Formats: sequence, structure tokens, C-alpha cells
Amino acid sequence: MNMKKINTTSGKWGLLFFLGVACNNPQQEAAALSADSSAHKEENHVMIPAATCYTSQSGRDTFFLKTEVFPNVVTGTLSYHFYEKDKNQGTIEGRLSGDTLIADYTFVSEGKSSLREVAFLLGDSTATEGYGPMEEKNGKLAFKNRDSISFTGGRLHKTSCIEN
Repeated sequence: MNMKKINTTSGKWGLLFFLGVACNNPQQEAAALSADSSAHKEENHVMIPAATCYTSQSGRDTFFLKTEVFPNVVTGTLSYHFYEKDKNQGTIEGRLSGDTLIADYTFVSEGKSSLREVAFLLGDSTATEGYGPMEEKNGKLAFKNRDSISFTGGRLHKTSCIEN
């Protein structure tokens, strides 16, 4: 009698697949999906930035800086109110490296929108503006060499951020 050998390997895999599908409970799948989406929801949270405000007055000129620090960027507002001249008022966006803020300042003065780089050394209770040689780069006025910025400029003092 001639008997053929039956390949049982493929039969075992088919049985395992069938058992895996049969044991897969839809309620368990829904619970797993719900747990996964709950974990995902916990990761998505609203970040409230740390806001700090600084102000200064020199004669009749006043200055105001508000910073909002996020993990990867600093945003805020900056205003220069020079007595009997047009004020410069706008927004900043930049990066904080240690205690030094380098930001792009987009502002309007005399009806014209401009963009220039600003630097501030931020302390516990002060913000000192940095100055240095500047040049036109890609449509904005930027520091020629950030390493040569001198923080001997105007010092602004921490104040309340409550706006009148």
C-alpha cells in the first residue's frame, strides 16, 4: 500500500491562526483601543507659557518688553515709546540660550513695517538690551556677530503683566 506523507506543518499554522482569531475578543479590542486613545489624550496638553514683563523709563521715553517662554521658542511684544516721536511697537519671536534672548522684532514705525534682530540678557528681575554692529541680511537688520553683542544698553525692570 502506497501511503503519501501529509504535510502537517501548514495545518498547525492554520490551526494557530484560527485559534488566534477565535480568541480575539471584540470587547478586549475596544478596551485596548480606548486605553490607547486615553494615553494619547494625556500626551496632548495645553501649555501655558511663563510670561514675564519688563519696563523702563528714561526721561520721557518708555520701553516695554513682554516675553512668553515655551520649550522651543520665546514670543512676546516689545515697544519703544520715544517722546514726541513715532513709537516702535511690535512682536518678538526668538530663542533663549541660557539667559540670552535673541529674537526677530517685527514692528511698525512711521507707518512702515520693519524687521530687525534684538538681544536681551534676562536676569531674575531685569532685562538688559544688547547692542552691536548690524547689517542687512535677507530683508532684516541683524547683528554682524552675535558674539560681539554688548549688554550695556538700557535696563528694563520686571513689572506686572496686567495690561491697562
